[in-house]
Amino acid sequence: AFYIFFSGTLSSAEDAHRFESLFKMPRKTFNYVCSLVKDDMMVRASSYTFIDGTVLSLEDRVAVALRRLNSGGSLVTVGTSVGVNHSTVSLITWRFVEAVEARAGHHLRWPDSDEMAMIKSKFEKIHGLPNCCGVVDTTHIIMCLSSAEPNCKVWLDHEKNYSMVLQAVIDPDMRFTDIVTGWPGSMKESSILHSSGLFRLCENGARLNGSKLTVSDGSEVGEYVIGDAGYPLLPWLFTPYLDNDLSELKVEFNKRHSAARTVALKALARFKDTWKFLQGEMWRPDKHKLPRIIHVCCLLHNIVIDMEEDAAMDDAHISDDHDANYSQQVCQLSDEKAVRMRDKLSEHLNSS
Repeated sequence: AFYIFFSGTLSSAEDAHRFESLFKMPRKTFNYVCSLVKDDMMVRASSYTFIDGTVLSLEDRVAVALRRLNSGGSLVTVGTSVGVNHSTVSLITWRFVEAVEARAGHHLRWPDSDEMAMIKSKFEKIHGLPNCCGVVDTTHIIMCLSSAEPNCKVWLDHEKNYSMVLQAVIDPDMRFTDIVTGWPGSMKESSILHSSGLFRLCENGARLNGSKLTVSDGSEVGEYVIGDAGYPLLPWLFTPYLDNDLSELKVEFNKRHSAARTVALKALARFKDTWKFLQGEMWRPDKHKLPRIIHVCCLLHNIVIDMEEDAAMDDAHISDDHDANYSQQVCQLSDEKAVRMRDKLSEHLNSS
């Protein structure tokens, strides 16, 4: 059980480290999560007990749910490890998912103008890309499905895994600022983008509508996000140059583009490494519940970053490979205006 952690303050740095390795967040952040979900998690205070009959406290319940989401262990494995019936683990975890969904939505939202100014400043300062508002990328959540299951082929992706796709926009601190999930693995990045609220809002001018960058020839480049070659080139979404014989200007743009994109690669790798439930190849997921669980793990990912000023900085050990063994998709679609804008930005980078 977890009583050694919840009986008082952590007595040593070793205890604090062990706590963080178990729950993937410091005690301060854990306490904040408990405060968020308290009312929802304690509705029937005596309904969840350990096998010995002891009632689980709020901290016990949150700890059980976090272990279920971050260990990748089965219900039985998690239950046995903490002395709780596996059905109780299931009930507590789903109650926790509903509570975080209801109470923590403010931790994942599109930045306001002041926050966006800070994001743009960081992308320019760290990666040399002015007016950049984020990196868009996708990752595959692999599922274990029976080939006999109806409509299973729609979930079969181009690497022959059954998967659900998560699309996210990520800021320089590895925070998610927009997500969409639930789409089957058979869909391409470009199709998921076109089906998303992000695409609709940016196309309609409701997002990425802030201050423009005046480039070296006097023309203007609006706010934009960047994405890999699997995305279309749009006036608000810049992809890398793909030609074989690139000029120095274009090589430099690609270099900065690639460096900035690493924040998304690291964020998604860290996300999947932390919430190992989402690597659950051993379980057959409820495809209606899975998008909600992914959403909650995204909220928890952001909460850890929001609560710890230096959390996003400790990324030296994180791999960039969040979709191991997945080949790069390539989208040939490009908007004529976007081609000119990307060229103008490339020229500006060289002259500034």
